[in-house]
Parts: sequence; structure tokens; C-alpha cells
Amino acid sequence: MKHEKTSFTLEIGHGNGLIISRLNRIFVHMVTEWIVTEIDGRIASVSADYGHFAQIAARVAQLPPASVGTVSTHKITTEELVALSGHVQWEDFRLFGTKFQLRVWETLFRLEPRLYSYTDLAALCDNPQGVRPVAHAVAINPVAYLIPCHLIVPKESMDKAKDIRATAQSTLFKGSDLYLLDSIDVGEYAYGAETKRELIKIHLKH
Repeated sequence: MKHEKTSFTLEIGHGNGLIISRLNRIFVHMVTEWIVTEIDGRIASVSADYGHFAQIAARVAQLPPASVGTVSTHKITTEELVALSGHVQWEDFRLFGTKFQLRVWETLFRLEPRLYSYTDLAALCDNPQGVRPVAHAVAINPVAYLIPCHLIVPKESMDKAKDIRATAQSTLFKGSDLYLLDSIDVGEYAYGAETKRELIKIHLKH
């Protein structure tokens, strides 16, 4: 099923002398095609629209010209994205963010494939009292699926999941959280809740 645009706005503002545009869309169906932005062959973003590309172009424009060779984009399917996740390494990314955001994104990248709450992730980032900044870093993660922010769900959902695990025969699913997905709220996602739920299913199966 193709992703669907039900709302579209274009915001234009000025930052550091640059014209920066941002595209906002509301996705109501499963995203099946992804835009990969690369800088000198390293992944800078994976997204369902060109919003991240616009942000990256603005950041690259501020760098010394000699420090950047090629900025390119291409489209891949979800299947190709999943295949890419099987061999991508942290060193294959070229990300723009604060030191703290990069730490959160690297922690996300190295997560074991199961569900986590924002509180869980904050603890893994050695920042247990800073759930809000961790949640913000998750929300602006530029690399869909490969940096699996989709595995982060609300704490209330994790509490419910623990209750379900206590009574379910999880051995039927080899300990996977797959059987929980239809019973919990997976939370917000930039590309819609349906896409987040499906990406979780795909991730936990691989």
C-alpha cells in the first residue's frame, strides 16, 4: 500500500543566512518507498519525503566546499531497506546532530530487537533523568528503520506488555514481542502509526 498525503504544508524560514524549507505531511497508510540521502557514499538520512534532505542540504551549505564531495538521493523499497539493515555499520552514517543526539542515535542503532520505553532508552543512554531530551532525539532521528526509533513505545504500553507477557505463552513466539503488537498502543511516529507497527513487525521477524 502506498503512503498517502492527507495534509501538506510548506514552511519557509531563515537560518544563518540560508533559506530553509520544511515539508510536513501526515501519513495515514503504510510507507513502501524510502528516500535515501547520502553524503560521499555515507547515509545521512532515510525518510519518506524530502524534508530531511532539505535540512541536510542546508547543513551542507554551511560546510567548507572542500569537505564535501557528492550529495545524492535515491529511492528504495521497504524490502531493500530491510536488506540494507543486515550489513550497515555505524561508520556508514554521516549524521548531523549534537553530541547528545548522536549518542542517542548510536544507542538506538545498537539495540537488541525488542520493544523499549523512552525510560528504558534514557537509562541505556546513561541519562535516566533526561527522558524528555532522549524522546526529542528519537523524534528527530533522520534515519528510518536503520536507526530503529520505531522500537520505542510509550511507557504505559510497555507496562501493559509486561502484564501480557506474564500470562502469555511467549514460547509460542520464541520470546518475541510480535504477539503484543495488536494489544498495545505503539505511540506516535513521523510516518504514521500504521507504518510504525508494520516496521516493528518486520524488525522483530528478522
